[in-house]
Formats: sequence, C-alpha cells, structure tokens
Amino acid sequence: MTRIPHVTSGEPNPLHAIPLDRLRARTSMKWRTYPEDVLPLWVAEMDVPLAGPVVRAVTDALALGDTGYPAGTCYAEALATFAAERWHWHGLVVERTAIVPDVMLGVVEMLKLVTGPGDLVVVNPPVYPPFFQFVPHMDRRIAEAPLGADGRLDLDVLEDAYRRAVAGGGRAAHLLCSPHNPTGTVHTAEELTAVAALADRYGVRVVADEIHAPLTAGGVDFVPYLSVPGAESGLSLMSASKAWNLAGLKAALAVAGPAAAADLALLPEEVGHGPSHVGVLAHTAALRDGTAWLDALLTGLDANRRLLTTLLADHLPDVAHRPGEGTYLAWLDCRALGLGDDPAQIFLERGRVALSAGPHFGAGGTGHVRLNLATSPEILTEAVRRMASAVR
Repeated sequence: MTRIPHVTSGEPNPLHAIPLDRLRARTSMKWRTYPEDVLPLWVAEMDVPLAGPVVRAVTDALALGDTGYPAGTCYAEALATFAAERWHWHGLVVERTAIVPDVMLGVVEMLKLVTGPGDLVVVNPPVYPPFFQFVPHMDRRIAEAPLGADGRLDLDVLEDAYRRAVAGGGRAAHLLCSPHNPTGTVHTAEELTAVAALADRYGVRVVADEIHAPLTAGGVDFVPYLSVPGAESGLSLMSASKAWNLAGLKAALAVAGPAAAADLALLPEEVGHGPSHVGVLAHTAALRDGTAWLDALLTGLDANRRLLTTLLADHLPDVAHRPGEGTYLAWLDCRALGLGDDPAQIFLERGRVALSAGPHFGAGGTGHVRLNLATSPEILTEAVRRMASAVR
C-alpha cells in the first residue's frame, strides 16, 4: 500500500529542535538510566520540545497558582472534538468518560470493573511489557493469544483464547493494544469488528489501550475500538501522553461504550483524584490547540521511518523490519545476527545503544529489540551505525 504523506502544517519538525548535549541535561528516565556514553532509544519518551500551547497552559497555571485538584470535563470535551475531527468518530460522549491517573492505572481500574480475582485477561504478545506486570499484580491471570507472523491479530488464535478464558465459568477480558506496541500495527475496522463479534459471542469484555491513537503513519487511519459495530460493551483508555510527550504530566481518560456506561459509573470516586490538575490542563491544550505541532511531528516520524529502513538496509541488512503503521516504535527481528535471545544486551555492551529487550514483550519477543525512533535523524543514524559496529 502506498501511503499518502502527512500534510505539512507549517510548524518546524520538533524532532530537529534539541541537540544531544541539551537532551543529556534532562533528568527523566530515558536520560538517567544509562551512562552518558549510551544513546538511549528505549523507553517511550520523545526527543522533542513541548508544543507551544502546552507550554502556555502549564506556565499560565503556575503563574496563577492553579495547582489544585482536577475538576470539570474540559479534557473529555477536547478529546471528543479531536476524535470527531481526526478520526471522524462522533461517538465519544463526555458523560461516558472519567479521568484516571494514566492509561495503565486506568486499565487496572477498568479490569477491576469487568473481572474478578483469578479471572483471565487475554493479551496479544509480543505486547507492552507492563501488561504482564499490572495484570498479575491485581490478582488476574494472563492468557496469551499471540499475533500472527504478519504482526496482526490472529482471529483463530484469539477465539481459542476467549474460549479457554471463559471455560471455567469466570469472567474474562481482552486487554487490546491499539495501535499495537511494539509492532506498530494499526488494527483495521474489519479486524476490530471481528474482535467485537468474538467478544460478544464468548462474553469477553474488551478493554482497549489506545494511548498511541494519534500517532499513525501517513495514509493510515486509526479506528477507535468503540466506533465499530458490536463494541458497545467495550471500554477504552485514551490520553495525549504519548503523542505530545506528556508522560510526566499525569492524566488520561476512560471511555465507555453505551452498554458499558453502568460499569464505568461504578468507578470509585477517589480514582478521579489521582490525575494531575496541571496534567489535565496540559492534555486539554494539546488536543485543542496542538494539532499543528502534532502534524509536524507525524511528518518527522514518517521521515524517520524511511530513514531507519534505509539505514538498516545499508548497515544491518540481516535485521528484518516491517515499518510500523503507528506509534514511534520500531520492532526489529535480529535473530539472523546470532546474538542470542536478548540482542539488546549486545547492542548496549558493544555499541552503547540502549534498546528495549524483546523477551520482555512475551511470546514472539525472543531475538528482537524495540527501537524508539522519535529522535533526531542524526541520533538515529549514529545509533544504527553503533549497532552495526556491535556485530562486526
């Protein structure tokens, strides 16, 4: 499929804005976990300045001393408008939303609403590692339904997992990653409709982690799970966090389909005390006024995807790579390099590049690494050069 490039917004590419020496002054996890001689392309933080509207919203709040507890529905209203304009989805009803501290804590709260202790939660590995940590921590069990060899949902495997999940008579949920992390797969309307039909048939409740929703490649459309036929009993978690680099400004939204509104209404009131009020203001500003910045970012990410493909072909031709349709993450199959189960360790030790270790993503992760390409072309180029030097 030929992808249509993103429309140029007039904003400068934010991936070009901050040189490496300035990035190293940051004190967040990405820049403090490894020594200074390591290029960190692992955790999901972007090497960008914040969008101007976000900076203004935060600084205005600080100047006013507006740092109390979150209130109101401004975040949900902004997301509803964004969803209508961006995804042509008019079904995000503000009254069927709730603010939660962040997407993963929101996932936990949604799973508590629709499952009980000991129940099974279906996931599609290789998938975001915290799924494997948060679900058992809340006394639920993981049931794996691995992606197919093409990196897409395997509906036969998924149906078998659903069947097993409900076989004991308990409740079950499907924790769906959409767009998928780490593969960058963007599920189609047809795939999501099939998931909804299977979930309805087996009585499985779908909880969709849609944190990467705004981050799709040119010519690729994101489809909200709750927008497809049959998904009325589903629950979704959305946030501006990934698309505008706001992980440190905690806030997310839980969204219920019409048949799940009664479940969401049971969310404990104290959950809404967890998000940061300043975070809510920042996320609202991003969704309302930060779309030109987002478009510039998406154009830059498209260029980096093309650059990564070229760099791998030139320097690491044995690494198999399918450019992602969404997210700013690249899933690299390094098995042909003969670096063992965890190539990330070799790239770190010999090349001084930090990547995410594939085995942490569950089934299908052995011999793989995840690379964060939301950085400057210069850093991306140097990282691949270092990776190639590590295997010579």
